Amino acid sequence: MIPLTVNGQARQVDAEPDKPLLWVLREDLNVVGPKFGCGIAVCGACTVHVEGQPVRSCSIAVGDVAGKSVITIEGLAGGESTLHAVQRAWIENQVPQCGYCQPGFIMAAAALLKGKPRPSDQDIDDALNNICRCGTYSAIRRAVHRAAAILGGAL
Repeated sequence: MIPLTVNGQARQVDAEPDKPLLWVLREDLNVVGPKFGCGIAVCGACTVHVEGQPVRSCSIAVGDVAGKSVITIEGLAGGESTLHAVQRAWIENQVPQCGYCQPGFIMAAAALLKGKPRPSDQDIDDALNNICRCGTYSAIRRAVHRAAAILGGAL
């Protein structure tokens, strides 16, 4: 059994330690916000936070996160009844088209804003290197700036 905390809840997972965290989340814990996109940590659809840092869950083994805190899109608001500022900004800016990649983008954006509350466009481009097949990059950038304003980091 591998212990980990997912979205604030202590869990025990009966899985091989080398099983990718993405598949443990989706198959064993029924946490389906992180998406499978490429399986090689390129697209970012599977981005989650491990101990507060954004990671591509398709390329990290569950054994490597034993005893650690994992936050997915489902737990981003921290159990609050409201949405996280990034989620609100995504809705306000109507970012998603197909929406498949958006949980990973939102998780990457939340991590960026935690460390850099007033990011430049270049900061956003550098930190959010996920892939959106629909090409919503300009809307994503606007939403990150809006989330920064909601969080009080921008003018």
